[in-house]
Amino acid sequence: MRTIKFANQNAKGHPIVMGMEKFAELVEQKSGGKLKVNVFPGGALGSDQANVSALQGGTLEMASMNSGIFASLVKDFAIYDFPFLFGNAREADAVVDGAFGKAMHAKLEDKGLVGLGYYELGFRHITNSKRAVTKVDDLQGLRLRVIPNPINVDWVTALGANPTPLPFPELYAALEQKAVDGQENPVATIKGAKLFEVQKYMTLTNHQYNPQSIVVSKKFWDSLGAPEKKVLEDAARESIGYQRTQSRAALQSGLEDLKKGGMQVSELSPAEVAKLREKMKPVIAKHSGTVGDATVKAMMSELDKLRK
Repeated sequence: MRTIKFANQNAKGHPIVMGMEKFAELVEQKSGGKLKVNVFPGGALGSDQANVSALQGGTLEMASMNSGIFASLVKDFAIYDFPFLFGNAREADAVVDGAFGKAMHAKLEDKGLVGLGYYELGFRHITNSKRAVTKVDDLQGLRLRVIPNPINVDWVTALGANPTPLPFPELYAALEQKAVDGQENPVATIKGAKLFEVQKYMTLTNHQYNPQSIVVSKKFWDSLGAPEKKVLEDAARESIGYQRTQSRAALQSGLEDLKKGGMQVSELSPAEVAKLREKMKPVIAKHSGTVGDATVKAMMSELDKLRK
């Protein structure tokens, strides 16, 4: 019997960890007990960066992490952090499950990683304590906490808001003390951090979508026979369907919980979403240089086909 360690940063009970547990169950079943997967959630095996090194060295067999993290190995992966890239989950699924998502994972092979597919962290949304945001102009002047990275600072600035880079652990206190007016995160994170206690207004902006790559150490992968590889590929595919279903169900129940917690939830009209996209074009143009034009063109042509 061979054992596989499978690592992730999210806590047990998170939709990503549920997907990993489903994968473990399927692998055991499909291999007739010859392969056993042990899931290590909550950063038990170190940070994402530590996990990448361990995968490359062959001391860790598998991990799941935000695809954008691989930009430090292959610059093209920064495209997954572009704002307003995907209009909805259907578009995201089609791109990551199709030729584009596979071609991206193929770029990791000479870095010692094999991509089996993508789970999802989901879409991010904007909250604030000042006013309901129902149109783009409502964002003017709001101080929004962002993840400290250049693309996030740029897109918030492009919306006429004031970006404040802050580490996540400092966010609740900053919102409570009104040092910042708002922030952006997926529903599960907003609920988990109890931000509804210090934020009254939420707008479903879907402004960034985080795919999560499922990766295997190439050293480990190359030691497997064809039947074992097929077991892992099939289990990954099945667990992806399950994980995304869990993730989207958690989104609905999470929204209900935020409303019960006193949050007012708004949505933007299609015309306002189009305006947001327009404002993002210079930001995307600026960062496209870093990512590489071929990758940006491939992504945009996929999206154009889906929107026809």
